[in-house]
Amino acid sequence: MMKDLTVISERVDDTPLLLAHQERMAVRPMLDTHFPTHGNWQGLSLGMVAEIWLSHILSEADHRLNHVQPWAEKRSTALSYCVGQQVRPLDFSDDRLADILRALSDDERWDAFEANLNGHLLRVYDLGAGPVRLDSTTASGYWTITPDGLFRRGHSKDKRPDLPQVKVMLSTLDPLGMPLATDVLPGNCADDPLYVPAIERVRRGVQRRGLLYVGDSKMGAQGTRAFVADGEDFYLCPLSLVQLPAEEREEHLGAVWRDEQSLRPVYRENPAGEREKIAEGFEWEEQQSVEMAAKTIIWTERRLAIRSFKLARAAQRGLRKRLTNAQTALAALNERGQGKRCFRQIEPLREKAEAILEKHRVQDLIRLTYEEIVQRRSVRGYGDRPARIEVERDYQVAATMDQETVQEAERRFGWRVYATNQPAKQLPLARAVLAYRDEYIVEHALGRLKGRPLSLTPMYLQRDDHATGLVRLLSIALRIMTLLEFVVRRCLAEEEQELAGLYAGNPKRSTARPTAELLLEAFDELTLSIVQEPHQTRYHLTPLSTVQQRILDLLDFPFSIYTSLAESCEPP
Repeated sequence: MMKDLTVISERVDDTPLLLAHQERMAVRPMLDTHFPTHGNWQGLSLGMVAEIWLSHILSEADHRLNHVQPWAEKRSTALSYCVGQQVRPLDFSDDRLADILRALSDDERWDAFEANLNGHLLRVYDLGAGPVRLDSTTASGYWTITPDGLFRRGHSKDKRPDLPQVKVMLSTLDPLGMPLATDVLPGNCADDPLYVPAIERVRRGVQRRGLLYVGDSKMGAQGTRAFVADGEDFYLCPLSLVQLPAEEREEHLGAVWRDEQSLRPVYRENPAGEREKIAEGFEWEEQQSVEMAAKTIIWTERRLAIRSFKLARAAQRGLRKRLTNAQTALAALNERGQGKRCFRQIEPLREKAEAILEKHRVQDLIRLTYEEIVQRRSVRGYGDRPARIEVERDYQVAATMDQETVQEAERRFGWRVYATNQPAKQLPLARAVLAYRDEYIVEHALGRLKGRPLSLTPMYLQRDDHATGLVRLLSIALRIMTLLEFVVRRCLAEEEQELAGLYAGNPKRSTARPTAELLLEAFDELTLSIVQEPHQTRYHLTPLSTVQQRILDLLDFPFSIYTSLAESCEPP
């Protein structure tokens, strides 16, 4: 009788959760609407294949095309139940997945899809109108460089300028860091011109004005600031020496050093719950005028001069270290002994000493003086050579730190000037500082895009359209992660509760801000067992744990997205 019994086990893990979450986000119907397929397309629709592929990427942290088909084949029964259609492994062949990437690389269709998806998510999840953050990153790989292609050499943020790269510009919405616009560009593009197109795409997607756009100094180009102001939006970014010359900056800071300008403190709550003073600063206004598109754009800009205490301390430590290293290297020039060089002339010593100051960037902070050392020594006679006195001249260097200049340099540490056109009533100085310090939100999103679980790098694709489509597909996956995380955190905050059981080895540890990675990992090892008998087929699912049930409650998903898999019924 046992010979007629067959048991098949399929890993379920977080797949039903991810598919249910994407159904709520309406990923499949929107993809099918905006990316119609050829009449010969058979099997699952493009949107359904993409949904399951996204589940594979998030569950396995692997975007490689050739790994999806065997993964789906091992889970065909569970996937069929989840999507309500028969899932065939051939639906996930390399060719089928490549077709999806080529479809997503269509700029016009992608723009319409992304705008429609953003509008739906903002409405369904009630995300509000938080600041929009913009930043770029690069992904390097061993690609072939082609004229006018996507893979080019440029300034590498991966510290691999020797490799061709692709550039990704990302716009995200606070506080969850959800992508609003994703631009894929050649790797040799400069960052400055990328902000205006990215902001235009965000505007088309969210259909709102009066948003605050936050970026780094590359967003500070006057044309970009004028574009934002002309569109009835706001910006916040630091100004580089190109936008704010050193002389003008020194003029305003001079009032502080002459005690003519009062400073306002900036406080933030530290991890211990204590109110901590982190910065201080002041502001002034400047009238801005730019000729653009046959019209003159005029607006009032606030300049915020802020001194960060943490940044000042770090710069001071760095300077002190450089001074110490320079003085040590200069002292080594005066050492004498076996293998040590003696400077018989002053010019070689001067060149060596000045090179040390330049290396450590302390040319204006250390004064050098040179001393000639004259030594006489007796030389004993030998053979027909008489005894004699020889005179040796040796040069040494002495280094003296210019304390007044050092203090003058340290006084400038930690200062940075920001620009914004948002009125002080809406964005006070202290809030502007804290808003910019949350720039880690978009950096965290870029880190997820490049690292686990989305794993953009290393990228194994060679075609430009495939690479573009993959980055866009991963931006959808990033939306799935950020929304999953946001919903759970919002529910925990409303209930004033924390979630325990997520940390391996410490089940009692709890958190009010669980990450999407931990939430998905909590569903590992869930298995669907299919027991095939001569006259019936039975199904058994690993029982849901307390923490898994709690996560489903927080996400407002019924347990049935899992328990229904164990019902005795025929596959779809």
